[in-house]
Amino acid sequence: MNKQRIYWITQILGWSFYGFLQIFLYATAGQLDNTHIIGEVLQVLFYIGTTHLLRFLFIRFGWLAYNWVKLIPRVIVSILVLSVVNWGFLLGYSLLTGELTNRDFFPFTIVLNVFGPMSIYFIWSLFYFTFHYFDRYNNSLKYEAAAKEIELRNLRSQLNPHFIFNALNSIRALVDENPQKSKNAITQLSNILRNSLTVDRQRMVSFSEEMVMVQDYLALETIRYEERLKTKLNIDPQSLNYMIPPLMIQTLVENGIKHGISTLKNGGTVEVTSIVEADKLIIQIRNAGQYLNGKPKEQTGFGLINTKKRLDLIYGEEAQFKIENESESTVLTEIILPKSL
Repeated sequence: MNKQRIYWITQILGWSFYGFLQIFLYATAGQLDNTHIIGEVLQVLFYIGTTHLLRFLFIRFGWLAYNWVKLIPRVIVSILVLSVVNWGFLLGYSLLTGELTNRDFFPFTIVLNVFGPMSIYFIWSLFYFTFHYFDRYNNSLKYEAAAKEIELRNLRSQLNPHFIFNALNSIRALVDENPQKSKNAITQLSNILRNSLTVDRQRMVSFSEEMVMVQDYLALETIRYEERLKTKLNIDPQSLNYMIPPLMIQTLVENGIKHGISTLKNGGTVEVTSIVEADKLIIQIRNAGQYLNGKPKEQTGFGLINTKKRLDLIYGEEAQFKIENESESTVLTEIILPKSL
């Protein structure tokens, strides 16, 4: 149902309810007759027409975009004019029905007949502007969400070529040195690519799905680095059903191996730990190496930037990310995520 149709249904039903309420009050007071019934029907039609005119003014002169300071005086003047016109309409109807008396020109009666409709017009305007405020707010949220989704897709699409390039470089290093290991590495890579094709279409994946990818990646890198790379997983069973951005952990593990393990003569250990505390998922990735002066050698590149952007887009301030030296020989990367968005 479009907004135009909603507007007319609301107009007709709302003012009809007002008319029936007025007729009910006349009946309760024992004053109901054909003159009052016809008068209320005409009054309802008059209100429908004048509020539609008011809506035309709001749209035609762009009042919907005004701030409250600029808007309120214009609305007050408009509804005051319409209220005076409404009073004239009532006088005309009373004259035609022979019910016009001197009492209709008493100051108190004039004030009542002008400011009564004025309050009704004001309430109508308040409802109208409130509806459009929330409508614009919802539209802005939709546009913002769409823009975020496009950027997230772009970031995800960057991860796969980046990862495949690094994985192929790893296999290339093995082809001449150890053909059998390179074959095993190709098998591991095919498993990873098959999984990545699935997750690439998803905004979020379960932690358990992500860890399957991470284990395949670590197996591939273990073939390359042999005894120089050791791995350790400490996974809290409660964390397996949490939803996280795809390829996030794999990217950070890759970052730790590239900028930590590969630079050390004797290599080292990469450890992935997950903890659930206070309904939040804590992911910790430790790798041998050193985060020098807050700026590790060549470690300000793609992986960390991509991860930070994705976390900010998806979670805003609800997610936490940090990378620091946990000890003289260990770098800690930690992410804290809420259970649900």
